Amino acid sequence: MTKTKTNGSLPVALPKKERKNLILKQVNIHTRLMFNDLVTLIDVSEDTIRRDVNELAEDGQVIRIKGGVMSAAYHYGHDAETYSQSNKLIIAEKAMKLLKEDILVLIGGGTTAREFIKKIPSNLRATFITVNVLTAVELLDKPMIKTIMIGGQISAYSQMTVSGEVFEYLAGIKADLCILGTNAIDYSNGLTDSDWETIQVKKAMIKASEKVAILAISEKLNSSMQMKIADIDEIDFLITELSPDSPDLQAYKSKNLTIF
Repeated sequence: MTKTKTNGSLPVALPKKERKNLILKQVNIHTRLMFNDLVTLIDVSEDTIRRDVNELAEDGQVIRIKGGVMSAAYHYGHDAETYSQSNKLIIAEKAMKLLKEDILVLIGGGTTAREFIKKIPSNLRATFITVNVLTAVELLDKPMIKTIMIGGQISAYSQMTVSGEVFEYLAGIKADLCILGTNAIDYSNGLTDSDWETIQVKKAMIKASEKVAILAISEKLNSSMQMKIADIDEIDFLITELSPDSPDLQAYKSKNLTIF
């Protein structure tokens, strides 16, 4: 699969402070990154990446996970400010047009999904099924929403349930709509990630749904990770903070997506 890439070229031999700022920014954009993603991105040794990440974690700016690092804002119990929150609020507002009375929604996790849930009208009657513990907790604040949490082993990487019960349950349903965030999206490489278990669950969620909507800040556009979740033509809606007429979205329009 294609390695992690970002828009523009990166300078060689960044000073430590700039390198740590770059790590922090990329982790906040993509939510989670494995060490090998960061090695590719910054072109320094894994030992250097690990030292930088350990220092950032000690300062409370990121969360260490097995084999990588997670945005502090995504982790339960942390009060870190949500990265690009104003853009995520725009995305959440746009996504409201996908909801209707008595809809059955299959939803993942992430900080954008969190903002989406906060905007759900308190009088909307619907059923939401999720594999993400934090998403289930957020949904409890919506009195007319029936929330179903699929149980099983929880991944430390994605905070999603990833065990066999998840696949058994998903194989037996067909949701009206699947709402997912993504760590990386590219018009050629599709939706990608670095964690095998998370990828398998997201594949199953897409298969279990009539329509699929991806919520993504524009900084995630044109980026790729190691393993594929789905091709672009497997999703129906792409929702970013940009205007649908933005030049940055033209390549995605050619994929017959509905873009909000």
